[in-house]
Parts: sequence; structure tokens; C-alpha cells
Amino acid sequence: MARIKEFTLPDLGEGLTEGEILTWLVQVGDTIELNQPIVEVETAKAAVEIPAKWGGVVTRIFHEAGTTVEVGAPIISIDTDPSAGPIPSAESLAAVEIAPEEGAIEPGMIGGPAPGGRTAVLVGYGPKTATAKRRPRTGTPTASPTAAPTTPPPAAPALPAPPPVTPAVAVRPAGPVLAKPPVRKLARDLGVDLATIAGTGPLGSVTRDDVQKAIAAPQPEPVVSAAVFDASREQRIPIKGVRKLTAANMVASAFTAPHVTEFLTVDVTRSMKSLERLKARPEFRDVRISPLLFVAKAVLLAVKRHPMVNSTWSEATNEIVIKDYVNLGIAAATERGLIVPNVKDAGRLTLRELADALNALVQTAKSGKTPPSDMSGGTFSISNVGVFGIDTGTPILPPGEAAILAFGAVRPTPWVHKGKIKIRQVTTLGLSFDHRIVDGELGSKFLRDIGRFLEDPEAALLAWT
Repeated sequence: MARIKEFTLPDLGEGLTEGEILTWLVQVGDTIELNQPIVEVETAKAAVEIPAKWGGVVTRIFHEAGTTVEVGAPIISIDTDPSAGPIPSAESLAAVEIAPEEGAIEPGMIGGPAPGGRTAVLVGYGPKTATAKRRPRTGTPTASPTAAPTTPPPAAPALPAPPPVTPAVAVRPAGPVLAKPPVRKLARDLGVDLATIAGTGPLGSVTRDDVQKAIAAPQPEPVVSAAVFDASREQRIPIKGVRKLTAANMVASAFTAPHVTEFLTVDVTRSMKSLERLKARPEFRDVRISPLLFVAKAVLLAVKRHPMVNSTWSEATNEIVIKDYVNLGIAAATERGLIVPNVKDAGRLTLRELADALNALVQTAKSGKTPPSDMSGGTFSISNVGVFGIDTGTPILPPGEAAILAFGAVRPTPWVHKGKIKIRQVTTLGLSFDHRIVDGELGSKFLRDIGRFLEDPEAALLAWT
């Protein structure tokens, strides 16, 4: 049995075909155990950690972080029996002795082949790989003592001196700037860099006149770079993973299910007071609860009264499938895009269990560790846009669901209460639904019941449960 085993990228759920390697949790040479997390991979649904299929020593990592790998492709190799000793290298396995041809010099002998394709030679000797070059002589060459004396050439006739040429631009000679202390002070006071002036004084020194002329000379206008509108001022984000799947689902839903959205503004002052009383109860002191808990409970109770809202349209069987269970999805914004994990069978949970489930769902989503199983099978969803300070919206249905609720921000608002204008806690709900399944009457009654619960949750719990 081979001791080196290659671990391939598994199908992480529901026929996914590829995944992006986010982070390697091990390195080559690490000793790992069975089921130890070795890599974090993002699929089209979530980021998950993949455990090792075998224990042993990591011998190779096939793909770097950031690479998209197809399901079934090898990603890591593991030596499952490192105690058996080192693995023979490919070079040692390939090293075989070949008999020399007739007349050939044996390997290792002078002039014969040596390991690595070289030629065996004595130390200090060997074939030259460069042409010979004569070392240049030092000093001034002298005439040979046997050379005959030569007669000096006749002097060339005198030519008239060329007229002096005045350079168009004065150039300062290289080296330190020459200037007297008063001149240096004048340049410093005027903000002139002496190194930029070609002096006209003795030995090229800078004079007072040179500094004054430098100030009087017209200064070049500053170069203003023209604004560019190209790739250098653009940022490109690859469309992949969760964001790619979300975009495809939203487009498919928007152009498949005919959306209708209704809005309802609700006085939730009593809900906010009930929430504070709930926080003070011993069984809720160690759990974080928010208005979303009451909205979720309102949805679950309203679904019991109007089960058609919790259904799906089946093109394959030409049926409307009503679900007797509610897998309650909560839209969550993450660094990788929008995801909608769901609480399975949320209608069977107590209020405390529902609070725990919502907290766990949100925390897992923020950490990017939501498993694919939590992303599938949703039947009804809530989008809590209020956490961003938004009043409400027109949410798009997740694929396969008949309705989705947008829960807006709770704000102190002037409100008519018992015939008088008072400041009350008010929010706006937005319900989008698939008009093939839910007509205007059903959608209105469903939204009205959610509003009634939030207006007085304690009374609704007593009357509806």
C-alpha cells in the first residue's frame, strides 16, 4: 500500500463543482492527525474547514491560497507512515550505471564523464570555457631598444583661433558651490538654492548679481497632471464564491417569481417594553436578545395561521408545495457577500431556544464558518435592514420561497395614541411575496397579523398559542 496519499477536494454539498482555497492551516513538514482541520475552502455557499482524511506528515501542497480548484483535484499529499524512514528521491531512483561504449573513457577517469554531466579533470586543470585574453600592461610602454630612431613629424601650420562661443544656458561646474558668506545669506533669505545657479564670478563662484538675476528670471509654471480615467484608478473584485451564487439566485428569482411588496408601519412601543421585561427574567439574563426575536416569533405564529405563505412553486411537478415546517432564514451580510442561513424547524422552538438559535446563526455567519447545510432548505426569510438604520425595503425572494419580510429600524416617532399625539417607538415592515402563490388578500392578512403581534406581543402570545 502506498504510504504517500493524495487528498482531493471533496464535494462539500449539493453538487458543488469547485472551491477557492482561502487559507492553509498546515505546512509542508507538519505532522497532522486524523480529522485535523488542514485547509479553509470557500464554495459557492459558504467557507468551510476541511479535516484530514489521514494522519501523517504533509509532503506537498498542490495549490496556494487564492486558487480555485475543481472538486476531485488533489490539494495535499500526506506521508501516512513517516516512521518507515526517508522516501527515496526521484534523483536516486533515476541514477543507474550504464556500461561505456567501446573506446569511451570510463566514468571518473581523467577526461571521462563525471556526475552532473561534467568532465573529470585533475585539480587545477581542465577544459577552458573562455578565450584567452592578454593582461593589460601597467605603466607607459617604451620603444624597443632595437627600434630605429624616428624623425619627428613636421609641425602643422598655425590656424587662426576660433571666435569665442557664448553658451545659450550657463551650466554650473560640478563640485561644491562657491559663494561668499554674504551671498549665501542673501540666497537663504530669498529662498534660492545656490546649487541651481551657474556662477559668473571667479572660479565659477556665485555672486550677488547671480542671485538677483535668479530671482528676477521667470519661473516655470508647475506641471499639473491631467486627470486620468483608466485601470490605474479602478479596483476589480472577482465575482466568485458566495457573491457569485447570490447574484445568480437573485437574478433567477427576480425574473421568475412575480414579486409584490406591501408595507405596514407599526407602533412597537409595547414590544420594546416587553423586551426589557424579558431581559430581566432569570432564564434570559445570559442570552443576547433583540427586537428581531419578537419579529421571528411573530412570523412563526402568523405562518401557523396562514400556512400557504410557507410554500414553494414547483415547476417540475406543476404543484404548490406547502411546508409543515418552518426553516427560518435570516439574511446576514458578511465579508464574502450576502448569505441567508436558516434555523431548522424554528416553529418547534421555545422563545429561549429561538433566541439561542438566532444568536448562534448570526455569530457563525459573521465568522464565515456557516456550513452549506445551514444555507439550504429555507422556507421563509427575514431581512433585518433596521440594523443599518434603514426604515424598510423591497426584498427579493430567496429561490424556492414564497415570501420574505424586511424589518426596518425602530425609531421614536410622533404617533396618534389613544386620540393624542405622542412619541412612540415605530417601525415599518415590508413583505415581498410570490404572486403566483400568495394573492393580495393572503399577503395583507399575513402582514397584518405580524403587525398585531408586534403591537402587543404578550396579548398575542396568550391568544394565539
